[in-house]
Amino acid sequence: MIENQKMKPGILIVDDELSVRDSLSKWFKEDGYRVGTAENANRALTLMNEGPWDVILLDIKMPGMDGLELQMRLKEIDRGASIIMVTAFGAVDSAVQALKEGAFDYVTKPVDPEHLTHLVENALRTKKLSDENWRLRQQMSELSGVEEIVGVSLQMKKVVDLARIVAQTDTTVMIRGESGTGKEMVARTIHANSSRRYFPIITVNCGAVPETLLESELFGHEKGAFTGAQYRRKGKFEMAEGGTIFLDEIGTISQKMQVQLLRVIETKQFTRVGGNDLISSDFRVVCATNRNLEAAIADGSFREDLYYRLNVFTISIPPLRERREDIPPLVDHFIKKYATLMNKPAMEINPEAMDLLVRNRWQGNVRELENVIERAMVLAKPPAIRAEDLPFQLSQVQSGSAPTGDSLNEMEKLHIAKILGKFNWNITRSAQALGIDRVTLYSKISRYGLKKP
Repeated sequence: MIENQKMKPGILIVDDELSVRDSLSKWFKEDGYRVGTAENANRALTLMNEGPWDVILLDIKMPGMDGLELQMRLKEIDRGASIIMVTAFGAVDSAVQALKEGAFDYVTKPVDPEHLTHLVENALRTKKLSDENWRLRQQMSELSGVEEIVGVSLQMKKVVDLARIVAQTDTTVMIRGESGTGKEMVARTIHANSSRRYFPIITVNCGAVPETLLESELFGHEKGAFTGAQYRRKGKFEMAEGGTIFLDEIGTISQKMQVQLLRVIETKQFTRVGGNDLISSDFRVVCATNRNLEAAIADGSFREDLYYRLNVFTISIPPLRERREDIPPLVDHFIKKYATLMNKPAMEINPEAMDLLVRNRWQGNVRELENVIERAMVLAKPPAIRAEDLPFQLSQVQSGSAPTGDSLNEMEKLHIAKILGKFNWNITRSAQALGIDRVTLYSKISRYGLKKP
């Protein structure tokens, strides 16, 4: 019975006149509400702390603390409570002031019970919508939450700090780092900590979309704009309205697209392919690249004006081989992740296996490490992952058969040549094995002058 009583909407009546309290209390109890009464501010504050109360009927003129001051005190206890001010006809100015301070509405004495009932019903409906909106925002925050960036190194702590600082602004961000270092995760961290987090983050992998389709992908198209365009389609910039657009591998786009992109970022306006209507969209730009854009500017393949427009705030993610202290916590994180996904018990990793992981070069960075742990979780038997559960190539590298050279570049060249040979120069399979995309692999083949036998 007590639980049912608590489930009813609660109305707190605060008035120094006994007749008002009694009459309104009887009226609302007959309508099925849970009712409390207070003759002064002290009693109202006590009941408020014992609450909750959904609607508060508050008299403005009372001995001691008046209704305006009490309103502020009550809002400090429960900002969600709806307050309806009750005032004499001559004190309407005070009621208007109360509205400015957040009151839902006001009525004048003598009170019309029918009118007051209508106000209370409106206040309850408004409060219900407000509460549902708050719950939805909380759920959206949970659903849009990103994986925590794992790392104990000073370099990664700096990355996280910079991401959280720039998230509080609308500044354009460029994230730089090798393939597999976690650039998209940093972008999602920025979005999740920004005021735009209740709107979408739209990801475009510029290197994976053919040049002929990238314009339509970004700006959308009208029906009949080209062969196969059977209906109107929104582009990524339009879909990112209110949120963030993440342009991954920005260094791969053509000169023509660079010109268009610069204009869109500066004006926040564009037209769909095959259309004439100018479309506006409010979005924040975060981009990422593993290319040396300064070198690209020097050789004329990347526009300097676009570079400066995108490179307002830079976050550089170091490769995994330069922060080996992050490998053990990352391994632990991925073991727990795949234990959950595979419905397996969480396992440990024995010292020999961990030593192999820490000493590996990790050309594919965190992405490669995650793939290794996923594979190991498939093979391993509780209670621990052993060295033999790791990929054969990984153990071979540690046993001394790794490519040798006087510099990291030479080692990388030899390793890429080895992988290309292993897959008979199949670019797609070789890129997957190396943990990089095809565009990056082509770039490295050209850079190192590698040729198919």
